[in-house]
Parts: sequence; C-alpha cells; structure tokens
Amino acid sequence: MSRHSKLFAWLCAHPVACFILLTVSFLVFGKLSYDLIHLFSANAEYLTDNGWVGLIEGGLEQLLELILSAFAAMAAYMIFKLCEHAMTERLRHTKSEN
Repeated sequence: MSRHSKLFAWLCAHPVACFILLTVSFLVFGKLSYDLIHLFSANAEYLTDNGWVGLIEGGLEQLLELILSAFAAMAAYMIFKLCEHAMTERLRHTKSEN
C-alpha cells in the first residue's frame, strides 16, 4: 500500500466525518460551479462589447471573481475526490478483512 497523508489516514479512520465532509464538499462544488460557464461567457461578451470601459466599469473585477470561484470549486471537488477515495479504501479493507 502506498504512503498516504495524515489527513487521508484520519478520513479512513473516521467514516462518519469523511461522509459529512464528502457531502459538504459536493454541495459546495455544485453551488460554486452552477452556471459558471454561462457567467464566463456573459462576462466575455460584456468585455468584448465594451472594451476598456467594460474593464474599468467592473468587468475585470467580475472576471477575477469568476476565476476565484472556479478555483474554489476545484478545491471542493478535490476534497470530494479525497473523501471518496478514503471511503472506498476503507470499504476495500473492510471487505478483505472479513
């Protein structure tokens, strides 16, 4: 078995906490990524239609906020995948011990 982090080992040892974190990260990912493509395209259209004035009037700030939301959504997705892997690893070891 490969060497895992302390967080991964803790998640494997605490299945209820892992499941709660898995659920919360799933909800955060869903909330942050909902309609993100539509917002990016609307922002790009606004910036191309208004040019420099669009940047000054808040288009750049909105673009940066959208990028930050995308990063946060990916972080939530990575937490979700870590919890998913911990749960499946725990199930795999539980099955092999029986």
